[in-house]
Amino acid sequence: MPYEPPTHTVERSLRATTGAKIVAGVDEVGRGAWAGPVTVCAAVTGLRRPPEGLTDSKLITPKRRTALAVELERWVTAYALGEASPREIDELGMTAALRLAAVRALEGLPVRPDAVILDGKHDYLGSPWRVRTVIKGDQSCVAVAAASVIAKVRRDAMMAELDAAPGCGGYGFGANAGYPSPVHKAVLEELGPTPYHRLSWSYLDAMPRWRHLKKVRLSAEAAALESGGQLGFDF
Repeated sequence: MPYEPPTHTVERSLRATTGAKIVAGVDEVGRGAWAGPVTVCAAVTGLRRPPEGLTDSKLITPKRRTALAVELERWVTAYALGEASPREIDELGMTAALRLAAVRALEGLPVRPDAVILDGKHDYLGSPWRVRTVIKGDQSCVAVAAASVIAKVRRDAMMAELDAAPGCGGYGFGANAGYPSPVHKAVLEELGPTPYHRLSWSYLDAMPRWRHLKKVRLSAEAAALESGGQLGFDF
């Protein structure tokens, strides 16, 4: 079915109401995967007309998405990628890991953006970034849509390379990109998790043979006490 093409409406609004000159669109991929990093792309596009067919990466066929990503990487004013590893996700939790990856992407841009359009309804970036959240921003906002396509293609390619990594054969990363799938689940139950799997995820609860590997993330208070640090409370 056809989709309305993304526009610069939100970016124009941010420019008009905040005086922002450089606006970055930010989107993530890999949030719900069992394996691999969470990857965030920050893209700056200006107000130029986008390439034909740009929309949310999930609505584009893999072949077209790959070709579009190559086109977008030449078309955007600037883009940068940031990641949080499975270990960082296990240690920090997903919200903090998303922020870490997003900050890495934003700080990788050649110029710091004045404002950020963030896909979704939850602002996981926070201060000091000036953020406008947009539900389905990857469909409606040009810069966010561009970020979604670049992030998806880059992460999928990286996960496909893991198929050839030692100890990763058979998990089907080239097809499932680390997300749940029947093949992924079956091999996990037989061989257990790789160093690229997230060990704090609940999938291990359903695998008695490997349940002992599950990591429980400490609360901020417990982590501070365990390390001998002090909690940052103001009295």
